[in-house]
Amino acid sequence: MKHHRTLALAAALALLGVPNVQTVQAAEPSATAITPKEGWYHQIVNASFVAGYAILPKPEGVMIIDSRPTARKYDIGHIPTAVSIPDSQFEQLTGRLPVDKDTLLIFYCDGPECRLSHDSAFKAEKLGYTRVHVYAAGYPDWVSQGHIGAVSIPYIKKLQDEGAPMTLIDSRPKERKYDKGHIPGAISIPDLQFDKLVDRLPADKASPLYFYCEGLSCTLSSDSAARAVKRGYTRVKVVPEGYPEWVRRYGPGPTADTISKPAIQVGRDTSTITVASFERIYREAPDTIHLIDVRDPAEFAKGSFKGAMNFPIKTLERRIGELPSDKPIVFFCGAGGRSGEAHDLTKQLRPQLVTYFIDAEIKWSADGSHTITE
Repeated sequence: MKHHRTLALAAALALLGVPNVQTVQAAEPSATAITPKEGWYHQIVNASFVAGYAILPKPEGVMIIDSRPTARKYDIGHIPTAVSIPDSQFEQLTGRLPVDKDTLLIFYCDGPECRLSHDSAFKAEKLGYTRVHVYAAGYPDWVSQGHIGAVSIPYIKKLQDEGAPMTLIDSRPKERKYDKGHIPGAISIPDLQFDKLVDRLPADKASPLYFYCEGLSCTLSSDSAARAVKRGYTRVKVVPEGYPEWVRRYGPGPTADTISKPAIQVGRDTSTITVASFERIYREAPDTIHLIDVRDPAEFAKGSFKGAMNFPIKTLERRIGELPSDKPIVFFCGAGGRSGEAHDLTKQLRPQLVTYFIDAEIKWSADGSHTITE
């Protein structure tokens, strides 16, 4: 039997080892604590009921419908798998509704004071749909219940065009999917390698994160999003339509053969790499450099950059022949002193190597994140 996973708090709870008490498909509407208002549609459901259907892969026989304006509301935050049919355009957009009149329809908008979902529900009933319900508490309640929200592909494009700060994560396998085409600006953190590559995420837990994968049949992005929430990130959303929708709207994205790797930018001292340049390379193309930690083993054991090798400065001279030569080397320590010494020593003993060092104060946290202060 195919197992569906929620895009909501249940996914995060599962990662924490808490049993998932939500049903995959609820047969009847759940009870709601909201007191019905005059003019409301008569079938009201709550977040638990909706969460049973806001899952990936998207289940058959159900459609969740956002009755709010598309650009102003739906694009910037909606229930995962929901489609946008603004109530003001309902008659013009009935073609988006399913042909089967027995399909479960769940309408929602912006909370108890919003009537758009109720108005749309009445219209759907008049069209002959037999299983119409309204999530009256709407999207504000969805978020307040701890469920992960979703954004649209056009919204991601808008953020990119505006140069807004964000981290866009491709959760698909790197070589098989990401390298063959991805949304421009996305970084690759395959869901199966999330814990190993979590250092590629920004250290600031309030940074906006957007996860995507291969569309409404793919669960990888929602799984990674739940892992990010578990690690303390507070502004996490998914892009359920993912890369296929990007291709449909804007064409294929860059591939491993066409994308340009971030170049090393040197500081005033040409022996150093700028912090901004290092952070970008470490985040987007860590496999293009060798990271050499020249601190003592005890310091190295307490935290370092992912993938770094430990060459304590006291042993570097006798181990100089072990330094790799196929990529540029970036030496680092905790403050720039020992790493600068390592760079100078290497230039004396193996001048053919391309080496730089980070001349800044670096601290690592227990969760693997880091901060660099110039």
